[in-house]
Amino acid sequence: MVVDTTLALPARRPAAALRTVALLAALGLLAVAPFVFYPIFLMKILCFALFAAAFNLLLGYTGLLSFGHAAFFGGAAYVTAHAVKVWGLSPELGVLAGALAAGVLGLAMGYLAIRRQGIYFAMVTLALSQMVFFVCLQAPFTGGEDGLQGVPRGRLFGLVDLGDPVAMYFFVLAVFLFGIFAVYRIVHSPFGTILRSIRENENRAISLGYSVGAYKLAAFTMSAALAGLAGGTKALVFQFATLTDVTWQMSGEVILMSLLGGIGTMLGPVVGAGLVVVIQNSFATSAFPITVITGLIFMACVLLFRRGLVGEFLASRIARRLGLGHG
Repeated sequence: MVVDTTLALPARRPAAALRTVALLAALGLLAVAPFVFYPIFLMKILCFALFAAAFNLLLGYTGLLSFGHAAFFGGAAYVTAHAVKVWGLSPELGVLAGALAAGVLGLAMGYLAIRRQGIYFAMVTLALSQMVFFVCLQAPFTGGEDGLQGVPRGRLFGLVDLGDPVAMYFFVLAVFLFGIFAVYRIVHSPFGTILRSIRENENRAISLGYSVGAYKLAAFTMSAALAGLAGGTKALVFQFATLTDVTWQMSGEVILMSLLGGIGTMLGPVVGAGLVVVIQNSFATSAFPITVITGLIFMACVLLFRRGLVGEFLASRIARRLGLGHG
């Protein structure tokens, strides 16, 4: 019997058209945002959103929980700041140098960490990250506790003055969109399919002949490089790099952002990062400790939104579709 599938096409076309319209609307809002809101605040959200998306590539799609991603984020911030301020590199080359340094560091740390699983993997990444923290604390080129300050933004490709906040915003937006597109292409490739199979059943992936260790190391390195891309960009935005960027608390923040938005989703980490940054800025002048607020948010997320905000929304949509199908 021949089944006519043409009836299913009209049902798919509205959904695809709706996604296209939503994407164009989001890009339009991002384009006009710096003329409505404070550009520095928006750039901070974009940097942390890219950081969370990079971390989600490792946790959400590979199933590896790292407690040391601050090493890549903050390490790249130091490399970018030093390259631009001391070596006199252009901003685009400085950010690229930070991302490459984070990728190399991720390759070295991942090579050691992927030999362990579960909580042991997480503890190894935390220990290695703390080593990076102490290097940044004592190395002469990092400025110690003072960090690297007064980092010049320079001119993009020698043409665009990034001292202009609006111009800097669009540079950060371009970096953010590139990073998100890279994550999307990785996830929706055959490589990403294998990563998800490792997350769901590692032993099954091994039995199929895949070199699980190599795929884990590749995912760890890619995630580190993208986290470094975010960290290097942040160093240019705020024009300094400090120890705050390499502390274990920064690793905890990116975990919270991913969990709050929803791990294993493309939009979840972006939403989670935006919410955390907004909450931190709202209570920055409050007498109530930010750490307590962060802890309460984490507890609420674990108890009420186990899939995260975006994850719960997507799960409810799937449940409604299944209900309608059965009806």
